[in-house]
Amino acid sequence: MSDVGGRVVVVTGATGAAGRAAVRALKDAGATVVAVGRSPQRLSELAAAISGITVEVADVSDQDTVRNLAERIRRRHGSVDGLVQLVGGYRGGAGFAANTQADWRFLENGLIQTLRQMTLVLHDDLVASPAGRALIVSATAVESPSAGSANYAAAKAAAEAWMRALADSFRRLQSGRKDNPVAQTSAATVLLVKALVDDAMRAAAPDRAFPGFTDVDDLAASIVGLWSRSAAAINGARIPLSG
Repeated sequence: MSDVGGRVVVVTGATGAAGRAAVRALKDAGATVVAVGRSPQRLSELAAAISGITVEVADVSDQDTVRNLAERIRRRHGSVDGLVQLVGGYRGGAGFAANTQADWRFLENGLIQTLRQMTLVLHDDLVASPAGRALIVSATAVESPSAGSANYAAAKAAAEAWMRALADSFRRLQSGRKDNPVAQTSAATVLLVKALVDDAMRAAAPDRAFPGFTDVDDLAASIVGLWSRSAAAINGARIPLSG
């Protein structure tokens, strides 16, 4: 076990509420943070608000773009120890027939394709790291999807399956067999929430209670804490976060 201090951590979806909270928490904990997003303006605002981070503009659903991104990070920082995959979004409807093809394409690209590209390109870096961590945030909707959230729940379930396969790769490459976790240094983990909430959402709906929602700052603290836990204990784990 170790902590995140001195580790190079890539945060995708860095300009969203969860991304901003994660970037700040990781930076405050001593990590070298590479914040990735699609909007140059929002990344510039993030860099102005949190000094000392690196920002990268990239569409992480595109394989060539991700390869080039990874090469830039390696040239600048020498290694990658963490992937905090926070690219996301929600699309849903009033009923089952409202799960449109357009919504599925949006979710497939944002929740699955971006994860595939980032983990395929950074896989070897994370295996080589003495404290490699890869994580996504998933939703309780996977276990109990509503009719109108079928697209969303299915995309989240696919992302979770991908992470379990990544965890199996870490296990096989680092320990040789499942019953020998001694050499395990890298972990692929799913953090589970009902939904996320931040101060802007509360300000916009002051009379709403947001029951069971997880604050983005609590999510960020849980992300930082993954580096202080045994890789063998959290590899392949699905960790619920209380609201």
